[in-house]
Amino acid sequence: MSIKLFEEHAPEGYERLIRVEEAESGLHAFICIHSTACGPAAGGCRMWPYSCWEEARIDVLRLARGMTAKNAIAGLGLGGGKSVIIGDARVDKSEALLRAFGQAVNALSGLYYTAEDVGMSPADMRVMAEETHYAVGLESGKFGSGDPSPFTAEGVFQCLKVGAKDVFGAEAFEDRRILVQGLGHVGMALAQKLHRAGAKLIVSDINQEAVIRAHTHLHAEVCEVDDVFQTKMDIFAPCALGGILTHETVGQISAKLICGAANNQLKDDDVAQTLRARGIRYLPDFVVNAGGIISVAMEIHREGPQYRDERLNEVAKRIADILQLSDSTGRSTTSVTNDVVDAILKRARDSKLRETA
Repeated sequence: MSIKLFEEHAPEGYERLIRVEEAESGLHAFICIHSTACGPAAGGCRMWPYSCWEEARIDVLRLARGMTAKNAIAGLGLGGGKSVIIGDARVDKSEALLRAFGQAVNALSGLYYTAEDVGMSPADMRVMAEETHYAVGLESGKFGSGDPSPFTAEGVFQCLKVGAKDVFGAEAFEDRRILVQGLGHVGMALAQKLHRAGAKLIVSDINQEAVIRAHTHLHAEVCEVDDVFQTKMDIFAPCALGGILTHETVGQISAKLICGAANNQLKDDDVAQTLRARGIRYLPDFVVNAGGIISVAMEIHREGPQYRDERLNEVAKRIADILQLSDSTGRSTTSVTNDVVDAILKRARDSKLRETA
């Protein structure tokens, strides 16, 4: 197995962009290190059938930058990174491909920790971990943290309660029409929580098997994929891929609160201001969906469950503070949160400079 790592030109503000190839397994991937100001980069590995290298490159850059913000504001002592593998996880994934990618991660000598993301599972991480110490989200071992999805879902659920109280005056979800877009591990777990809380659940996904399961067991109303933004709803929980909130879709949506697990929900940063102008509360995804990386951080730092529980409990409190700061300044939630992240990163960089001076 011959792994080839090529250093690509990293855009301004990024530390490294690495293209990975391995002919025998058919591996084609990117690993992006956005920032190590706060510590080694950490972020999941996504496997997706991108149409070309450029599409994968754009996605990994956006995802890695988001991980820097997520890890910084959660106070995890980790930097931001991400990886993407080009391919359909249902048919292209193989043990050889996973091992090849594990070797690529290992070649970075701890600069980047990988974990589950779309198209990847704890079983896949176990295979990678046989090739590198820097694959986490493992189900076994003294510090194994397991599938991070349930913790992501719990963090989103707690933030939804904070948002509901802010927008509707009460945390309760009874009789609220809540549309969950995306029924992967996180989306389905969130849908189950909302069903138990009495929400009028609406679901949408390209995976018809998952949709049928939610309809049958959660009594969810089914929304066609193309009809999401025209559907009447009180709350929108995007839990699929990013970039779905554009000026156009925001102009159509009836929800008064948006809070979900998907990364990079805003197509452009200025969409946040459009949301605010329309009176729609948007809870920044990189704060809301931190539960999974918090769980993974427990494993990276070799801590116990108390580490995870304490930080998971802080996610909703942080959202409440952001809402208050947004109200007091008249600025979008995304804008004020970005300022908080920038301040954290500046302190981390200044501290590093002092240490090396």
